[in-house]
Amino acid sequence: MMKEQKGTHGRKKLNLSPASFPESSSSFVAPHPSRLTPHDQKTCRINKFFTQQGLCSRREADRLIEEGRVTINGRVAVLGDQVGPTDVIARDGLMVPWGNAPVYLKFHKPVGITTTSEPHVPGNIVASINYPERIFPIGRLDKDSSGLILLTNDGEIVNQILRAEHGHEKEYLVQLDRPFDQAFLDRMSHGVVILGKRTRPCVVSRHGQQEFRIVLTEGRNRQIRRMCKALGYKVIALNRTRIMHITLQGLPVGRWKHLSDQERAQLLAALGRSWPEAAQR
Repeated sequence: MMKEQKGTHGRKKLNLSPASFPESSSSFVAPHPSRLTPHDQKTCRINKFFTQQGLCSRREADRLIEEGRVTINGRVAVLGDQVGPTDVIARDGLMVPWGNAPVYLKFHKPVGITTTSEPHVPGNIVASINYPERIFPIGRLDKDSSGLILLTNDGEIVNQILRAEHGHEKEYLVQLDRPFDQAFLDRMSHGVVILGKRTRPCVVSRHGQQEFRIVLTEGRNRQIRRMCKALGYKVIALNRTRIMHITLQGLPVGRWKHLSDQERAQLLAALGRSWPEAAQR
């Protein structure tokens, strides 16, 4: 079993076995159909395959296909192609392996880490965690903010968590540059116009003379900082403490861990899925 690891920027990546990730589709031997379960033998659209493997969104997969960068058994793929576990799928000449088990992590992001999976960005969150499989963050947390962020290889759940219409809660502890009054809390809770549009009503409560808690059900760019600035305040520190039912409890800054069985089950249930369904993506 993989041990939980301390996130460290610049840690040397694990040396994965070349046999597990062939350099080209020509060296890949597809599993014999008799070894596959009935579920495994089901097919899916090629763009959904890329999402299921946690590689990119369906829209990005469609773009790759339209550019002729995806092949199926050596043939250039076209939009709408169906694929199954016996097919050899490659992107830019590199085989994409089937069957990655779904991974769900939570990370207590420190200030200074950038929430991106782009490897060329210094201090990116994926390099900081250094997980041995490809994962990506669900949503963003500003570089100058800290707190809870989820990471996964399950591309199917990303939009379900992030889209505002689903109303999933995210809670933050915020420190301002000076004390505030009840009028500030009232205005924050009723919504503030930023970028030409009023934010959704939200729950706001005092946590100290210069600190408050806020629970959002949307995630606009730098939303809390913009809301406070619109009311004449500057955010000094911002820490996300909760996403839905998942919290930072027992997770020190800079550390990550897999979701517990209960956290994972509650998450998937809230998204209308189950663990067996996720595990058999």
